Amino acid sequence: MEGDFAGYARDRWPRLVATARLLTEDQGAAEELARRTLVRACARWRRIPRNDVDFHVWRCLVRGYLRGHRTGGRRRVVPVLRYWEGLGEAEIAQVLGCSVGAVRAVVRRGKKEARPEDRRAGFAAVLAGLVPSAVPLDDIQRDGALRRRRRAGVVAAGCALLLAPPAVLAFGSLTGGEVTGAAEEPDRPEPGPMRIVAPGERVSAAEGVDVWLTPDGHHWSSPQASNQFRAVGDTALDRTRAGVSVQGEQLDDGRYFRTGVYHGLTAEPARIEIRTGGRTVTANVLTLAGSPGWGVWYATTPLTDSLTDHAKAVAEAASSTGDGPTVTAYDAAGDVLVRSDLGPSVARPVRVGTWHS
Repeated sequence: MEGDFAGYARDRWPRLVATARLLTEDQGAAEELARRTLVRACARWRRIPRNDVDFHVWRCLVRGYLRGHRTGGRRRVVPVLRYWEGLGEAEIAQVLGCSVGAVRAVVRRGKKEARPEDRRAGFAAVLAGLVPSAVPLDDIQRDGALRRRRRAGVVAAGCALLLAPPAVLAFGSLTGGEVTGAAEEPDRPEPGPMRIVAPGERVSAAEGVDVWLTPDGHHWSSPQASNQFRAVGDTALDRTRAGVSVQGEQLDDGRYFRTGVYHGLTAEPARIEIRTGGRTVTANVLTLAGSPGWGVWYATTPLTDSLTDHAKAVAEAASSTGDGPTVTAYDAAGDVLVRSDLGPSVARPVRVGTWHS
């Protein structure tokens, strides 16, 4: 775990400092903001889903900046995330914890002040010649461990208070009822299903399965077949209209790995769900920076022999009629952007990896 974090911190430090520099307009403040961000990530490292680390770190960086820039801070954050990091409006809303409409309003106002290409050129000019100092890894890990121990102490004290209320009341009467010390901000595991990746960056999608994207299309490798590829420019993917593809194969552990490409949507998808065998799961979604107009979803689904009798009957009925899994992409308001024509509509939203019938 510690080695895992050290490698991540070394790899992401220059990018964090660059993004922080665009927010703070000062290199010293940028490196301190990036350092504090990694301290928080180190303290919670064991709780952060490995396929969602970048989202968590982005959120820590932005919220750390906004703590000292309440007025007008969001107007600076949105352009940086949109035109430098390449996040879509739905991803920015997740990072900020606000509505997509609020992000869209900031983007619209920003376009009146400067064109997107001028924003990107301005950001590149600001960062020209930027050379971050070496990542202060020892200090980050020390402070992260201290923060983790402090949080554990707060949790233990809270448990003691719950288990011994008479003693608490007596202590309160002796101290005049005053309480000192600031409570630690509680962990809020909020993994987002959307993830922006660099071209060629490999993502572990399932046991023995890697997925990666390039400008040419969707790549994945599994124990059954290595270096599989789906081009986004082939005739099977008509990018002039909305569509979503579905592929899949059985894994060694008995589950199915399913994946596909979405394209031609009128907005960035906030959620993609797959329904198969009478059950629904929210898929993970990958896309490249810069909103290329397409992205990739993936999920693992159980075989019918692991389902309930009712779900088995539903799956068998679907198999007998030739219907396959149904994949649906929704926008942030919950409206359907596109649905595969392989089956019925999908039910209510569910968390990533959580099945319901």
